Amino acid sequence: MNERYDVIIIGGGAAGLSGALTLARARWSVLVIDSGAPRNKPASHVHNFLTRDGTPPAELLALARAEVASYGVDIVDGTVVSAQPGFVIELSDGRTVRARRLLVTTGLVDELPEIPGVAERFGGTVIHCPYCHGWEVRDQAIGVIAASPEGAMHQALLFRQLSDDVIVFQHTVSEITAAQLEELAARGIRVVTGEVAAVEDKGVRLVSGDFVERQAVVVATRMTARSQVLAGLGLQTAEQMFGDHVIGTYVPSDPMGATSVPGVWVAGNVTNLAAQVIVAAGAGLNAAAAINFDLVTEDTRLAVAAHREE
Repeated sequence: MNERYDVIIIGGGAAGLSGALTLARARWSVLVIDSGAPRNKPASHVHNFLTRDGTPPAELLALARAEVASYGVDIVDGTVVSAQPGFVIELSDGRTVRARRLLVTTGLVDELPEIPGVAERFGGTVIHCPYCHGWEVRDQAIGVIAASPEGAMHQALLFRQLSDDVIVFQHTVSEITAAQLEELAARGIRVVTGEVAAVEDKGVRLVSGDFVERQAVVVATRMTARSQVLAGLGLQTAEQMFGDHVIGTYVPSDPMGATSVPGVWVAGNVTNLAAQVIVAAGAGLNAAAAINFDLVTEDTRLAVAAHREE
């Protein structure tokens, strides 16, 4: 690891490594710092990634790291504790590095419902995304634990596409409308009232003691951007809404990932909560292209100034 790079990328997932690959191929010096806590760590496979569908997340990252390293990118396993103006980056082991530009791809944290049995089963029989896990639970008995009326409808109808045996557990949600109930009934989706006490091996236990057998249980997570490192640069998060319900936080950016702080870009789940792996990788490429142009523009301006002084 050198003391100064053209670009430092904080986060070594699909977005960060894709950005690193793009920038390295443009012949910039690049450092990737990765804390080793990918969002999809609980998942057994990555899906909807063309040519890589079904690849275990760790295997996909290993392949990506090897590709990036072949272009001379430095990759460090470590945690960034602060990023200060001038893009001075401090790691938890005390090392400090500097960069001309910063790309933050730190992702997000899925905050799970505080229901016993959910956390230990998350990524297995407890899931949250029909695109990530839907095919794997097709034709199974599926239960959706409601977190909000809009969220429950969204998940229930999407999973109904995959199975004709879907139940919504109303749990603590009381505002499901008559129109929404009619839609569910029309699709053959049953609603079970009563608060959920726990998710067990073969189904859902209610506070009443009743047990409903289910092979897969769908929950809604609160998606919180890993943005702490940006606080020192003055960047704040915004709330992501789904209807009237807050589902998470994200770092605002323009379509190419530029933030309100000049020289800082974001890509992947830290700015787009819905981005799957292939989308995050594409966003990393887009942000890297913008950074490349920004650096080229700066170097051209400096070259013109030097030329005039000759």
